[in-house]
Amino acid sequence: MGHLRLIVGGIIPLLGAVLAAGAAAQERPPAPAAVDTRPSAIPLAALQSPSNPATPSRAGVPTEITLGVNVYPAAVYLTSYDAGHGQTYHIFGTNSTFDNMVLYYRTVLDKRGDSIFTEPAVHMFELGRFREDSMAFQPSVTIKDYAWQGSEGYLDPSPGGNEMYRTIIQIVPPPPTR
Repeated sequence: MGHLRLIVGGIIPLLGAVLAAGAAAQERPPAPAAVDTRPSAIPLAALQSPSNPATPSRAGVPTEITLGVNVYPAAVYLTSYDAGHGQTYHIFGTNSTFDNMVLYYRTVLDKRGDSIFTEPAVHMFELGRFREDSMAFQPSVTIKDYAWQGSEGYLDPSPGGNEMYRTIIQIVPPPPTR
Protein backbone atom coordinates (compact mmCIF):
# COMPACT_ATOMS: atom_id res chain seq x y z
CA MET A 1 0.00 0.00 0.00
CA GLY A 2 2.92 2.34 0.72
CA HIS A 3 4.20 1.83 -2.84
CA LEU A 4 0.80 2.74 -4.27
CA ARG A 5 0.73 5.98 -2.26
CA LEU A 6 4.23 6.79 -3.47
CA ILE A 7 3.29 6.16 -7.10
CA VAL A 8 0.02 8.09 -6.90
CA GLY A 9 1.74 10.89 -4.98
CA GLY A 10 4.21 11.28 -7.85
CA ILE A 11 1.63 11.01 -10.66
CA ILE A 12 -0.84 13.65 -9.41
CA PRO A 13 1.69 16.55 -9.34
CA LEU A 14 3.01 15.40 -12.74
CA LEU A 15 -0.53 15.32 -14.19
CA GLY A 16 -1.18 18.83 -12.80
CA ALA A 17 2.01 20.14 -14.41
CA VAL A 18 1.09 18.58 -17.77
CA LEU A 19 -2.42 20.11 -17.67
CA ALA A 20 -1.02 23.53 -16.68
CA ALA A 21 1.53 23.37 -19.50
CA GLY A 22 -1.23 22.45 -21.97
CA ALA A 23 -3.35 25.42 -20.88
CA ALA A 24 -0.38 27.79 -21.13
CA ALA A 25 0.47 26.45 -24.59
CA GLN A 26 -3.07 27.26 -25.81
CA GLU A 27 -2.64 30.91 -24.77
CA ARG A 28 0.68 31.44 -26.61
CA PRO A 29 1.24 31.44 -30.37
CA PRO A 30 2.99 28.27 -31.55
CA ALA A 31 6.78 28.37 -31.48
CA PRO A 32 8.88 26.95 -34.32
CA ALA A 33 9.61 23.25 -33.85
CA ALA A 34 13.00 22.53 -32.31
CA VAL A 35 15.14 19.69 -33.58
CA ASP A 36 15.63 17.04 -30.90
CA THR A 37 19.22 15.79 -31.01
CA ARG A 38 18.87 13.49 -28.00
CA PRO A 39 18.70 9.74 -28.62
CA SER A 40 15.13 8.55 -28.94
CA ALA A 41 13.71 6.57 -26.07
CA ILE A 42 14.17 2.82 -26.10
CA PRO A 43 10.94 0.89 -25.47
CA LEU A 44 10.74 -0.51 -21.95
CA ALA A 45 10.24 -4.03 -23.35
CA ALA A 46 13.65 -3.79 -25.03
CA LEU A 47 15.30 -3.10 -21.67
CA GLN A 48 13.65 -6.00 -19.91
CA SER A 49 14.37 -9.71 -20.16
CA PRO A 50 16.12 -11.13 -23.22
CA SER A 51 14.04 -12.14 -26.19
CA ASN A 52 13.77 -15.92 -25.85
CA PRO A 53 17.44 -16.55 -25.00
CA ALA A 54 17.14 -20.32 -24.94
CA THR A 55 16.35 -20.69 -28.63
CA PRO A 56 18.66 -19.25 -31.27
CA SER A 57 16.99 -18.21 -34.52
CA ARG A 58 19.38 -20.36 -36.58
CA ALA A 59 22.14 -22.87 -35.95
CA GLY A 60 25.33 -21.45 -34.47
CA VAL A 61 23.81 -18.15 -33.38
CA PRO A 62 24.98 -17.30 -29.86
CA THR A 63 22.35 -16.58 -27.25
CA GLU A 64 22.33 -14.38 -24.17
CA ILE A 65 23.06 -17.52 -22.16
CA THR A 66 26.20 -18.42 -24.14
CA LEU A 67 27.34 -14.78 -24.31
CA GLY A 68 26.61 -13.92 -20.69
CA VAL A 69 25.03 -10.61 -21.73
CA ASN A 70 21.76 -9.45 -23.32
CA VAL A 71 21.72 -8.84 -27.05
CA TYR A 72 19.72 -5.84 -28.21
CA PRO A 73 16.36 -7.31 -29.35
CA ALA A 74 16.44 -5.68 -32.80
CA ALA A 75 20.07 -6.69 -33.45
CA VAL A 76 20.85 -9.20 -36.19
CA TYR A 77 23.59 -11.78 -35.71
CA LEU A 78 26.17 -11.32 -38.47
CA THR A 79 29.16 -13.52 -37.72
CA SER A 80 31.71 -14.72 -35.17
CA TYR A 81 35.49 -14.80 -35.31
CA ASP A 82 38.03 -16.93 -33.47
CA ALA A 83 40.02 -14.55 -31.32
CA GLY A 84 42.49 -17.13 -30.01
CA HIS A 85 42.99 -18.42 -26.44
CA GLY A 86 39.61 -20.15 -26.68
CA GLN A 87 37.76 -16.86 -27.16
CA THR A 88 35.36 -15.93 -29.91
CA TYR A 89 34.03 -12.47 -30.64
CA HIS A 90 30.53 -12.09 -32.02
CA ILE A 91 29.27 -9.34 -34.32
CA PHE A 92 25.67 -8.10 -34.39
CA GLY A 93 24.26 -5.34 -36.58
CA THR A 94 21.38 -2.96 -35.99
CA ASN A 95 19.92 0.11 -37.63
CA SER A 96 19.29 1.69 -34.23
CA THR A 97 21.49 4.70 -33.60
CA PHE A 98 24.84 4.53 -31.88
CA ASP A 99 23.50 6.72 -29.05
CA ASN A 100 20.54 4.38 -28.50
CA MET A 101 22.84 1.36 -28.32
CA VAL A 102 25.10 3.06 -25.77
CA LEU A 103 22.01 4.03 -23.74
CA TYR A 104 20.62 0.48 -23.98
CA TYR A 105 23.83 -1.18 -22.76
CA ARG A 106 24.34 1.44 -20.03
CA THR A 107 20.90 0.52 -18.73
CA VAL A 108 21.16 -3.26 -19.17
CA LEU A 109 24.70 -3.56 -17.80
CA ASP A 110 24.30 -0.80 -15.20
CA LYS A 111 27.72 0.54 -16.24
CA ARG A 112 28.80 3.81 -17.75
CA GLY A 113 31.37 2.30 -20.11
CA ASP A 114 34.14 4.24 -21.83
CA SER A 115 34.18 6.33 -24.98
CA ILE A 116 37.15 4.90 -26.88
CA PHE A 117 36.96 7.12 -30.00
CA THR A 118 34.79 10.09 -30.88
CA GLU A 119 35.22 9.94 -34.67
CA PRO A 120 33.97 7.41 -35.61
CA ALA A 121 32.28 6.88 -32.28
CA VAL A 122 33.25 3.71 -30.38
CA HIS A 123 32.07 2.92 -26.85
CA MET A 124 33.18 -0.06 -24.74
CA PHE A 125 31.66 -1.74 -21.70
CA GLU A 126 34.02 -4.03 -19.79
CA LEU A 127 32.51 -7.35 -18.70
CA GLY A 128 35.50 -8.68 -16.80
CA ARG A 129 39.23 -8.37 -16.21
CA PHE A 130 41.72 -9.02 -18.99
CA ARG A 131 44.12 -11.86 -18.20
CA GLU A 132 47.03 -11.78 -20.64
CA ASP A 133 47.94 -15.43 -20.05
CA SER A 134 44.47 -16.79 -20.93
CA MET A 135 42.72 -14.16 -23.09
CA ALA A 136 43.12 -12.60 -26.50
CA PHE A 137 40.55 -9.84 -25.80
CA GLN A 138 39.05 -8.30 -22.70
CA PRO A 139 35.50 -9.57 -22.14
CA SER A 140 33.37 -6.65 -23.30
CA VAL A 141 30.56 -5.18 -25.33
CA THR A 142 31.81 -2.66 -27.90
CA ILE A 143 29.48 -0.40 -29.89
CA LYS A 144 30.67 1.26 -33.14
CA ASP A 145 28.95 3.92 -35.23
CA TYR A 146 29.09 2.88 -38.90
CA ALA A 147 26.82 5.74 -40.04
CA TRP A 148 29.52 8.28 -39.23
CA GLN A 149 29.93 11.14 -41.75
CA GLY A 150 27.12 9.83 -43.94
CA SER A 151 28.51 6.32 -44.37
CA GLU A 152 25.95 3.80 -45.61
CA GLY A 153 26.83 1.44 -42.78
CA TYR A 154 28.56 -1.88 -42.14
CA LEU A 155 27.97 -4.44 -44.89
CA ASP A 156 26.76 -7.86 -43.73
CA PRO A 157 29.88 -10.07 -44.18
CA SER A 158 27.96 -13.31 -44.75
CA PRO A 159 28.01 -14.82 -48.26
CA GLY A 160 25.33 -13.06 -50.28
CA GLY A 161 24.80 -10.52 -47.48
CA ASN A 162 23.74 -7.16 -48.86
CA GLU A 163 22.20 -5.49 -45.80
CA MET A 164 23.92 -2.41 -44.34
CA TYR A 165 23.85 -1.71 -40.58
CA ARG A 166 24.25 1.73 -38.97
CA THR A 167 25.62 0.37 -35.70
CA ILE A 168 27.69 -2.71 -34.87
CA ILE A 169 27.71 -4.50 -31.51
CA GLN A 170 30.76 -6.65 -30.79
CA ILE A 171 30.47 -9.00 -27.84
CA VAL A 172 33.51 -10.77 -26.42
CA PRO A 173 32.53 -13.20 -23.67
CA PRO A 174 35.15 -14.51 -21.26
CA PRO A 175 36.82 -17.75 -22.37
CA PRO A 176 35.35 -20.97 -21.01
CA THR A 177 36.74 -21.91 -17.61
CA ARG A 178 39.13 -24.81 -17.67
